[in-house]
Amino acid sequence: MEHYTHSFLEWHELVLASTAVCLSLLIILVSKRIPRLAGRAHDLNAVQSMHTQRTPRLGGLAIFLAIGLSVLFSPVDISSRYALFFGATSRLFVVGLAEDLGFHVSPRNRLLAAVAASGLCIALLGVWLPRLGIPAVDPLMGAWWLGVPVTLLVTAGVANGFNLIDGVNGLAGLTAMVALLALGQIANAGGYDTMVHLSAMVAACVFGFWVVNYPLGLVFLGDAGAYTLGFVISWFGVAVLLNVAAASPWAILLTVYWPVADTLLAIYRRIRRRGDVAAPDRLHVHQMVMQALEICVLGRNRRRLANPMTTLVLCPFVCMPPVVGVLLWNQNALAFYAVLAFSVLFFSSYALAPRLITRFRR
Repeated sequence: MEHYTHSFLEWHELVLASTAVCLSLLIILVSKRIPRLAGRAHDLNAVQSMHTQRTPRLGGLAIFLAIGLSVLFSPVDISSRYALFFGATSRLFVVGLAEDLGFHVSPRNRLLAAVAASGLCIALLGVWLPRLGIPAVDPLMGAWWLGVPVTLLVTAGVANGFNLIDGVNGLAGLTAMVALLALGQIANAGGYDTMVHLSAMVAACVFGFWVVNYPLGLVFLGDAGAYTLGFVISWFGVAVLLNVAAASPWAILLTVYWPVADTLLAIYRRIRRRGDVAAPDRLHVHQMVMQALEICVLGRNRRRLANPMTTLVLCPFVCMPPVVGVLLWNQNALAFYAVLAFSVLFFSSYALAPRLITRFRR
């Protein structure tokens, strides 16, 4: 099979990236005149806040509109289904946007919105996650009573995971771009040219926002952007598994390893402390790294520098699992062992972090 040859400089991707850049800059300019769009003052006092000044939370709007434009550039054979998918995604985007605009939407309701949007995708497209890479379970995944609930859990979980890592400048955008490019490489290896095209276009949309977001943090991704990106990427992963029979689900998991691992860690941490699983805290990995930079390297009151440096420090750790996922895209057992290895490194490093910070504090 002749594979689709692709360059990031395809004209439609340049259009999408430029659109996202222009929309992000427009949001910044408009927010100076409309206080409601400039970010909420009380957000700076939120327990999970990582910023020192009000920042527009509407970067997701730029990405969402750019993704909407990508529907026009999608391959003809899937354009109608891609449009249906975008329509289902818009339901989740609207809920996230309401939160970003100050109409309080609880974390549980946002998660339910992700589940509802995923259910709408299943109803409109008639597909769900086909396998988990577990031999005893995979034959049962074709049954709706198992396949549908698992798909709802996985896609909503990944969407929520991207929202949890959206705390420092550039991190969520970087994670999304790496995941999309990794999915594109896996699709290319399996001859699924359509996903190569789609993943590159969405990556271009994210890149357009990211160059405005990093390193200065002029605009924030927000709930609408974070949930939308996680949702789109999770369903792209489902599409790869549906269309590339040799693709390993564990390799697909590696493409989104960082937000998934951070989510599982947050759930474990909050259950262990008998707290509300949905309640925010300041103990995510990126928050710990930023605190370590302030305490051990930069000194106090240097958050504007520590914030973007956190993404720089985490970049290799965010990128490594997707790279391994691409290398092991059709090696299910090895991809599973890779997930286990990264999990041991992730959780053991987190457990050791407080001791290291205490030892090397200035």
